[in-house]
This record gives sequence, C-alpha cells and structure tokens, in this order.
Amino acid sequence: MRDIILLIFTALCLSAALRHPFVGLLTWAWFTLMTPHQAAYGVFGIPLNVIIAGVTIASYIVSREFTKFRFDPITTLIIIFAGWLTVAQYFSLAPESSAVYHDRFIKTLLFIVLCAQMTTDKLRFNALVWTAVVSIGFLAAKGAAFTVLTLGQYRVQGLTNTILEDNNHFGIAVATILPLIFYLRDEAARPIVRHGLLALFAMAVIAIIGTQSRGAFISLVVFGGFFWLRSKHKFTIAAGLALLMVPTIAFMPSKWTERMATIGEATQDASFMGRVDAWVINYKLAKENPLTGAGLRNSYEKEIAAAVDPERAERAKAAHSIYFEVLGGSGFVGLAIYLALLATAYFSAWGISLKRKDPKLAPWKWRFAYYAQISMVVFGIGGASTSMEMWDGYLVIIALIAALTRLVYPAQKKTGHALAKIRARSWQPPDTLKSSNSL
Repeated sequence: MRDIILLIFTALCLSAALRHPFVGLLTWAWFTLMTPHQAAYGVFGIPLNVIIAGVTIASYIVSREFTKFRFDPITTLIIIFAGWLTVAQYFSLAPESSAVYHDRFIKTLLFIVLCAQMTTDKLRFNALVWTAVVSIGFLAAKGAAFTVLTLGQYRVQGLTNTILEDNNHFGIAVATILPLIFYLRDEAARPIVRHGLLALFAMAVIAIIGTQSRGAFISLVVFGGFFWLRSKHKFTIAAGLALLMVPTIAFMPSKWTERMATIGEATQDASFMGRVDAWVINYKLAKENPLTGAGLRNSYEKEIAAAVDPERAERAKAAHSIYFEVLGGSGFVGLAIYLALLATAYFSAWGISLKRKDPKLAPWKWRFAYYAQISMVVFGIGGASTSMEMWDGYLVIIALIAALTRLVYPAQKKTGHALAKIRARSWQPPDTLKSSNSL
C-alpha cells in the first residue's frame, strides 16, 4: 500500500514540476534526505530519484529559469571543487573503485548548485528548510520513540542502505538540523506549529542520545555550548537543555553511561585508534600524491593502503573524517578548496547575522544566518570523526546560505545602457532649443 501511495504522490509532484521546477527540486530534496523509497519495498531498486532529477533539470531548462543563474563565492567554490574531484578521478590510483564515489559526489554537488540557484525568495527558502527538517526530523521522531519503547537498550540507526544507516552518521545528521528547528519555530506564526517544533526538538535530542554514538553526543554538547554562548538568554537556554538532557541521560541504561565515559580515554579505545590509523593512511596517500590524492575512498582498498603503511592497513577501514576523506581522495589542493567552501559558507552567514540591527534587513534573513552558523559548527566538529562528506544535509545548508547572500546582496542592475537612451532622447540640437524657446 505504501508503494502505491508513494508512486501516486511522486507522480503528482512530477506533474507539478513540469510547470514549476522548484516543486521538482523539493521532491528531489525529500528523496535525497529522507529516502522514502528505501522504506517502500515494492519500489525498492526503481531509480525514482534519477527520474525526479531528470524531470527537474529538464523543467528548469525549458522554463528558462536557468537564465537567472548567478555566480556567487559559494556556488563558484562548489563548481571548482566538483571540477577538482573530476581531475582527481582522472589520476585515481584505482579508477574503477573511485568512480562510484566520484559520480555520487558530482551528482550531489549538482543538486546543491540547483538548490542555491533556484531558491530565489522567502517562500522557496523556507520550503526547502521545511523539507530538510521534516525529512530528518521524521526519522529522529521514530528514533526517539524506539529509544523510549526499548528503554534505551538498543542503538538508534537510520534507514538501511543509506548514508545515515550508521548510528554515528544518523546522530550527527540530527544534531546538524537542531538549529534549523529553532529557526522554523521563530518563523512560525501559529502556536500549534511552534509547540510541534519544540516537541520535535525534544524528540531529536532523545534520538541523538539513543544512537549511543559518542561522536553524536559530542555534537549535541557542541550545539548546546555554542547556542548558549551566542544567546542572550543564557539562563533560559541552560535550564531548558538541562531539563531535557538530564532526565533522558538518567533514563538510559548503565552501558550508555559507560560508553560515553570512554570519550576521555580515546587513546585506549580500539575504535578510535582505528580511526587514527585511517587518518594516517589518508595523509600518507596525499603526501605521495599531493595534488590529486589517491582517488575518492581508494584508501578503503587494502592494496593501496598497504602500499603506504602495511601495518595500519590491516586495522584501518573507512577514513572516518570528512577532512581526511577529502584529503586522501583529492589531495591537498582538493582539501584546500573544500575547507575554503566550508569557511566561506560560515563567514557569509556570520556576516549576515551581524547585520541584524540594519532596519533594511528582514529579520528572517539574519535569524537563519545565525542558526546556520551553529549548524556549520556542529557538523564541522561531528564530521571530523565520520565519513559524511557526501551527505546532502549539510550541503543543503551551504546552498541556503549561498541563496541568502544573493537575497541580502542582490545584483545591481546594469542601467548604463538605459540611461544612455534616456539622455539621447532628452538631448536636442541647439537650433531646435532656440526655436522651441521662441514658441
């Protein structure tokens, strides 16, 4: 039954997308972030996301909306980064192995560029934020219910066969959207919506704790700390987080507390040291191939990893870091571009948030910029221990920041040619002026 409902709803969305390309983009975002087709077993394996992407791009071109394409620093860096990933793939040490990840990343970046370019007003902007929050928030609500019903005895996981299947990935993804929940709550006019978002925030925190992920718990602490530092209502924030987190942590079984206690003993933890081994291998691969690296995720290949460090290759698995993943896959140049992208997004949001006292700036713009900063910090720290560089969620936030910069700093229209025409019409020869005066 769910398969039929999904197919009918998707068909309706695609029909609307033929006339309104942004509807297709929202559908694409929903499928990318929430992957509903993974839970509908009858349509499992059908490339619905590819069909949605194709229809959206075709509608975007036919509608001539692409003529409004405008380069900005963030969009430019995304395109440069995609180009460098292609160069790295060309020089990959194992092209067949890295090609899968290269194609996936390029498609993701294409989607993000379209998000940045097609989000042209407040309605579209908030619609995309809602899509991201509802997509991840729905999974978080399920995770919270699972934690409560099982008394925290089992880990909360994401949907199978998705990038968020891993409990660490899922917990950090939920922590990343926490600030966006507050943004939507600030924007909501109806009390029922505000209360609903507050309940979603509480369930998201429970889900993060329920993942039993140390990295996700650190991300949650970073969110609370950064939010507290940046807020004027420090006592209210501290009291609210304490009332939510303390009972939840007390509810969790003793094994959760024991696992979190090992955060301070990272050097004695085999899991953490395995991450360190992977980081060293990716660094050595980049050192051997400083410009283009070894190719995306080629450090997973035992033969390639063993070539630079045979001993660590036996223990290391995934890179477990967005930074070392990019470093090993695309070299120091690729990492520099990637870090420039993250830094540009953060400081762009920071600059807009500082304009909050400007009466010409709509409040929703600086509010989103303020919360987007927190999301970037949470993901930047959480991503240091996970392989989530290809996750669409944080990239959508970057795309929204890019769209926001264009809304805050609109392009100046070229009026020189129009002014020249006006001056030409108003100018008359001296003789004509004399005759007109005599009249």
